[in-house]
Amino acid sequence: MAKGKPLKRKRIAALVADGFEKVELTIPLKALKMAGAKVDIVSLREGSIRGVNLHEPASRVRVTKTVQQANPDDYDALLIPGGFINPDLLRQSEEAREFLRAFDREKKPIASLCHGPWVLASAGLLKGRTLTSWPGVRDDLVNAGATWLDQEFVRDGNLGTSRGPQDLNAFLPGIIDLFAESAPIVNNEHHRAGSSPQPTEPPELVLDAKKWLPKPAIWTAGLLVAAGLGLFAMTRRRSLALT
Repeated sequence: MAKGKPLKRKRIAALVADGFEKVELTIPLKALKMAGAKVDIVSLREGSIRGVNLHEPASRVRVTKTVQQANPDDYDALLIPGGFINPDLLRQSEEAREFLRAFDREKKPIASLCHGPWVLASAGLLKGRTLTSWPGVRDDLVNAGATWLDQEFVRDGNLGTSRGPQDLNAFLPGIIDLFAESAPIVNNEHHRAGSSPQPTEPPELVLDAKKWLPKPAIWTAGLLVAAGLGLFAMTRRRSLALT
């Protein structure tokens, strides 16, 4: 990675919807800004969108522009984080798919990780490409025509991908190098080797994490109590205002 501010004067779009995995957006955002880039959050709606930690609600980020308002010509590169929900929403939006295609047509750098490459598949951009992703979506990408590699960071032309949050130490310098280059380096040597095999079992890290997350009943009860208290307070204020 180049020293100093390798992304100075670079403008990057982060294409994100509700349900993004928090660390997959917030940590790359900090790294890109430290490298000198200006990053806009481009989403399907205005306001603030909600992140998640696995399936648990996390903090929000404010949307800079909707996908209808944003112009791909204004940006030098594109970031698509993952999460279970975020890419599923994006891949169903034709405007989001076309926004992504506009970057690829101009061979502008595109970086994604975890479930984010789902959107690349739905945009029809994976035939003949080499990439990685969360292992659980490996078959979707292969069926879309890609070669899938079980590696922490894969670079193929203007595309850079990682498997998930566990690969952020490789993803961050990889995408800064990718975004800093005006002429992407094409690397097709992996196509001849074929895809890495399918996973044989789910990741233990996720299975173990699920054991310690709150039960849905507890979480739902907490929401209902909070909603009830809010409703009571609002009713109380109105009663006092009338007296």
